Amino acid sequence: MTGPCSRPVVLCLSGHDPSGGAGLQADIEALIAQGCHAAPTVTALTVQDTVDVSDFRVLDREWVLAQANAVIADLPVAAVKLGMLGSVEMVETVLEIMQKLPGVPLVCDPVLRAGGGGALGKNEVGYAMRERLMPVAAIATPNLPEARILAELPEGTADECAEKLLPYVRHLLITGGHGEETEVVNRLYSRDGSRHEFLCERLPGSYHGSGCTLASALSGRLALGEALPSAVRTALDYTWRTLRDAEAPGRGQYIPRRLPLELN
Repeated sequence: MTGPCSRPVVLCLSGHDPSGGAGLQADIEALIAQGCHAAPTVTALTVQDTVDVSDFRVLDREWVLAQANAVIADLPVAAVKLGMLGSVEMVETVLEIMQKLPGVPLVCDPVLRAGGGGALGKNEVGYAMRERLMPVAAIATPNLPEARILAELPEGTADECAEKLLPYVRHLLITGGHGEETEVVNRLYSRDGSRHEFLCERLPGSYHGSGCTLASALSGRLALGEALPSAVRTALDYTWRTLRDAEAPGRGQYIPRRLPLELN
């Protein structure tokens, strides 16, 4: 038996994906790979597979608060990773939780669509996340389609979406890979005007849980104390490797391999 846990604790507020490709399982695996301890708090239950999502149910706020409060009272939370919320009420629930964690970085992954395209919340959820949650987040990590929803710019470029969203959040990582480009461009924008671009090779196929993997890895790097631009690069590099080594256990998208084979 060893002594106290030396691994940073990351509170994960995400939905459950029974296929294991996205959601809390993605959070747990990605955080283990960073050397962190995941504290998973379930916000929603989904009916989905590697093809798409067909239904979901958001948990009662009392259940979510009870889970999070139990973790906060017992474990030293070093970062918070936010995934699927599914309702405006859950946005308010997360805000109540964050009031108990002053100074703890929040990574906001605005999960509004499943990888197969299915909706994971009504449009007002995106609006509430932009207006209420993004201002308390250290960074938001939408892909370009999600950024367009949040910015209310259906055809907007990453730069146009960033201009609309930066008044709400200090740092914004808009991930690429949703067009026809041969090289994926991930863009980190900061409110102070600084900007970084991270390029990676485009991989064939489509992937289930890539956004969850990235946001979880990033929250882990921040929990470990890594500075934000460096943490973004580390998380992107890790995520690309999980996609390169992905497997297709079902009839739909590939699932990232987030842990080494000997740990699978």
